[in-house]
Amino acid sequence: MDYKSIGFKAGLEIHQQLDTKKLFCNCPSKMTDSKDYSFHRYLRPTQSELGEVDQAALAESKKHRHFLYTASKNSTCLVEADEEPPHALNNEALDVVLTVASMVNAKPVDEIHVMRKIVIDGSNTSGFQRTALVALDGKIKDVGIETIALEEDAARKLEEKDRVVNYGLDRLGIPLIEIATAADIKTPRHARETAENIGLLLQATGKCKRGLGTIRQDLNISIAEGNRVEIKGIQSLSAIEKVAEKETLRQLDLIEIKKTLKERKVKEKDIEEAPVIDFTSEMKNCKSRIVKNTLTNKGKVFVLKLPGFAGLLKRENSRLGKEFAVYAKVASGIGGIIHSDELPGYGIDEKEVGLIKENIECNKNDGFAIFLEKENVVKEAIRAVKDRAVLALQGVAKEVRRALPDYTTEYMRPLPGAARMYPETDVPPVEVTKKRLEKIGKNLPELPEEKEKRLSETYGLNRDQTKQLIHSGYEKEFEQLAKTFPKQVNTILRTLLNTLPELENEGVNTEGINNALLEEVFFSLNKGLFAKEAVPEIIKYLAQNRGKHVNDAIQEQGLKTMGEKEIREVIRNIINERIDFVKKKGIGAVQPLMGVVMRELRGKADGRLISSILKEEIEKTL
Repeated sequence: MDYKSIGFKAGLEIHQQLDTKKLFCNCPSKMTDSKDYSFHRYLRPTQSELGEVDQAALAESKKHRHFLYTASKNSTCLVEADEEPPHALNNEALDVVLTVASMVNAKPVDEIHVMRKIVIDGSNTSGFQRTALVALDGKIKDVGIETIALEEDAARKLEEKDRVVNYGLDRLGIPLIEIATAADIKTPRHARETAENIGLLLQATGKCKRGLGTIRQDLNISIAEGNRVEIKGIQSLSAIEKVAEKETLRQLDLIEIKKTLKERKVKEKDIEEAPVIDFTSEMKNCKSRIVKNTLTNKGKVFVLKLPGFAGLLKRENSRLGKEFAVYAKVASGIGGIIHSDELPGYGIDEKEVGLIKENIECNKNDGFAIFLEKENVVKEAIRAVKDRAVLALQGVAKEVRRALPDYTTEYMRPLPGAARMYPETDVPPVEVTKKRLEKIGKNLPELPEEKEKRLSETYGLNRDQTKQLIHSGYEKEFEQLAKTFPKQVNTILRTLLNTLPELENEGVNTEGINNALLEEVFFSLNKGLFAKEAVPEIIKYLAQNRGKHVNDAIQEQGLKTMGEKEIREVIRNIINERIDFVKKKGIGAVQPLMGVVMRELRGKADGRLISSILKEEIEKTL
């Protein structure tokens, strides 16, 4: 796609957890599943200093939810519960943010003022998130950095059921650096590359957390003739490009829908005055399971005419009917709606579709939506669908959306405005002194490009290895281990870049695998207590058995190194069991039998030694 021709513009907001104590108290920034106490709370929107109410907060309040908070004394105090005022701003976290600002040549503000950002989705017990602007006008490669801020992370959503949302407070208050770029990003790939460059810079500080959920990327996208859309919660670098591609297609399709509605002469008044009919009695004999369940639970069936929307509700890239359903669900809690572009279906036959069209006087360009719920719920849902249908006349709606696993996006709430911000009066301002900036300037971390070159020259790594190592964030651990065990550089590299991520993908918690434990593993490997092939099994054992040591892993997993005599005996037995195959294949039997032998001896002997002995024993047989 020619992104320049469609006026594609994008900006990123990167939120990275910092590896310090919490931002406004002395609690550790760690996640835990333990629970010591809980409490309930209701939240409502408040007015800004100018007496305005933020539209996003207002939309959230209409969901009529209440919130259950659960917490552990190991990671929270009264500050997280909003039962004690916040303490002074965490100076260590502020220094990290000032360091990053210096690395991108951003201009620090003279004084740090903490602000309150109204958020009433329950993710903050106070009803607002604390945030502080730290620096402005930086640059990373070809993309401008508009703002760099320091803010507190939100609570962790655990469950939502029947309008009760359960949040865990362990994450609430963990310091976040927020980097917002200018709208200088020209393509989806450029967005991914920019996020990657920012991520490398953050990891260079050595003060950023690693792992799933520690970094979140939001993407703002617009195209010509459209509006800005903010997409929240993109979890990976590869997903940024794919989400941007699909969102661009969605916006292009919405602009086409706008043009079609204009051609069909659909006006806002037509949508606002569109008829709604109670179709409950007409559907009492309908074979649809959904309809039957609704009627059994004393619900009703209502139909809303959608003038001009026939054929526009189920297009591949926009799925406007699904948009209507999400708006309805957010506003009313209704399970969903059924629209005309997916009928006949859901057990509703062609005859019933024809009857609906006749009753609401549909012409060939008109569509309709069916609502199945209690009458009070349906009224709110219909209002929401009408509102979203009106927005379709504008093309792309200004809104906040969430990224989904298939790289599409889904409506969350309207775009917030300036009305959600007001000063935090409980946290004193912090002056950014010249002395502080000079000290930070003298201790700036090594830039990623410089580090890549040095790692390559010092440890003989190729370009792909150095890039992968820096991207992983394990370069510090690698250097510490490589200096102590220079003969094990490749094994150390494989462990950090392959073994640990593979264990995490299997669901193994690797938090306990620190450098002290890895040093014990490689010290034992150096002594020849096990073969290097056993390293993954040993690390997995240690991750799953906290408090155990390498010797325990060797003993319980049966990984003690075998002597040459024992190795030969195992290999001879394997050859004898397959003697016909060996005689037929000759020396060509080495490769097929190597897999069999390795399954028997993996972790108990070095692979090169096994290969050498296997070849010798086959040659003797021949």
